[in-house]
Amino acid sequence: MNGEKLRMIIQCSIFAAITGIFAQIEIPLPLVPISGQTLAVGLTATIIGSRYGAFSMVGYAALGAVGVPVFAGFSGGAQVLVGPTGGYIFGFIAAAFITGIILEKTKFNLTMAMIANTVGMIVILIVGTIQLKFVAELSWTHAMAAGVYPFILVGLIKAFLASWIGITVRKRLVQARLIQGSTKAAA
Repeated sequence: MNGEKLRMIIQCSIFAAITGIFAQIEIPLPLVPISGQTLAVGLTATIIGSRYGAFSMVGYAALGAVGVPVFAGFSGGAQVLVGPTGGYIFGFIAAAFITGIILEKTKFNLTMAMIANTVGMIVILIVGTIQLKFVAELSWTHAMAAGVYPFILVGLIKAFLASWIGITVRKRLVQARLIQGSTKAAA
């Protein structure tokens, strides 16, 4: 294994762990809590991009699936992934990839990061709400009320924070040659 692959495996592992830590920051709601997970997803994609961001989220989901308590409320196990909130976790994988792709195809700057992270938030809400609707046997109206509406404002705040912090951290990591990318694109 070459040094670059090892570095990216370590970075993916670090971001999976960060997501597990941020998951424990939560505000309980009846069906789906507000947690720091989506902030971690945005940070991950903004800092390390689409491919490695998605790999990080796959690692996070796999850790939780085998029972490591990395999901919100220190929960873990496959039952979480097939339960009412599991769709949000699957949405993390898609959101990290899509957020990263948008940034890789445009520029790693605050404006594009905000757009990319907002799109990522929407992806998470769509995937999560679809599973919530079917697993909890809710109408679309009730699924939207439980799985989308409470998260829009806080999601936009988290998208901004992920963009601002993510672009700042990415720029410094690129300058330190800890991740690949041009410092010009990160400006």
